[in-house]
Amino acid sequence: MKRNIKKVALFGTSADPPTNGHKKIIEELSKIYNSVISFASDNPSKKHSEDLYFRNLLLKTLVNDLNNPNISFDQDLSSPWAISSIRKCKKKYNLIDIDFVIGSDLLEEIIVWKNINEFFNEANLFIIPRIGFPIKEKSLKLIKDLNGKFKISLFKIPKISSSNIRESINYSGLPKCLVPIIEKNNLYS
Repeated sequence: MKRNIKKVALFGTSADPPTNGHKKIIEELSKIYNSVISFASDNPSKKHSEDLYFRNLLLKTLVNDLNNPNISFDQDLSSPWAISSIRKCKKKYNLIDIDFVIGSDLLEEIIVWKNINEFFNEANLFIIPRIGFPIKEKSLKLIKDLNGKFKISLFKIPKISSSNIRESINYSGLPKCLVPIIEKNNLYS
């Protein structure tokens, strides 16, 4: 079987809820990669406000609203462990190379992720700078010491966070397509 060699970005996120920041990330990735695959997942180091079912529904709605053939949503890839999502993705789509997308806010914790050595054998990192979370040389050195490869994005994540949206009733940081679902299901209230 012939391997698919297109450039693929895998973007798993808690999406609790997805924000205009998530929207911008996905849109910008689609300008760099042939394919962007997104999914909602449970992060073992976070306490989630809403069930994965609703976070999945919200992220899927956002991806569908973008209406871009280079962007897809595949909840089957979801796992609390990045290594599992990467392996599922490579197998399902017959891929060789994957760039796993993270925000700079996760750089310090990635070193303790499950099977991090195997992670770096399976995927490269695509790091997106996030305002308030500078990329520290010490973190990049640790990744290099583990034979990890990475690229740092030229675009930045806007200063929007899911936690700020959860704490306020103001929907200004949310993609408009998500507001009816949030209101109908009384989420984040």
